[in-house]
Amino acid sequence: HTDFFVDVLPKIIIAEHKEMADISIVFCDDDYLLKINQQYLNHDYYTDIITFDYTHGNFISGDLFISIDRVKDNSVLYKKDFFNELCRVVFHGVLHLCGYNDKHQDDILVIRAKEDEYIQRFVSRETK
Repeated sequence: HTDFFVDVLPKIIIAEHKEMADISIVFCDDDYLLKINQQYLNHDYYTDIITFDYTHGNFISGDLFISIDRVKDNSVLYKKDFFNELCRVVFHGVLHLCGYNDKHQDDILVIRAKEDEYIQRFVSRETK
């Protein structure tokens, strides 16, 4: 799936009127991501993604740490194909780098709509 993200992420960033710089995606397990959450964010809970934002101006840059364990569990919970859920999480991280937030209900609705838009646009219908 690496080629898919290498191809699609620059398209999302361009669609958001930004420019691609360096984005790293680290796939890990729950325990690894929990340690990052505790160490860097002082949060003591599991999550599907942590995004470290190094964006400078219009140049999108950052590290996305993604728990494959959470993605698998969420794909079952929400009755979604695993790859579809993985795309949603990766797109979510990139949208954070593009300036979208999810701290308030209004912001959550906007970022979810953007995730859906890019899933419709770039993820094949067979995975939905």
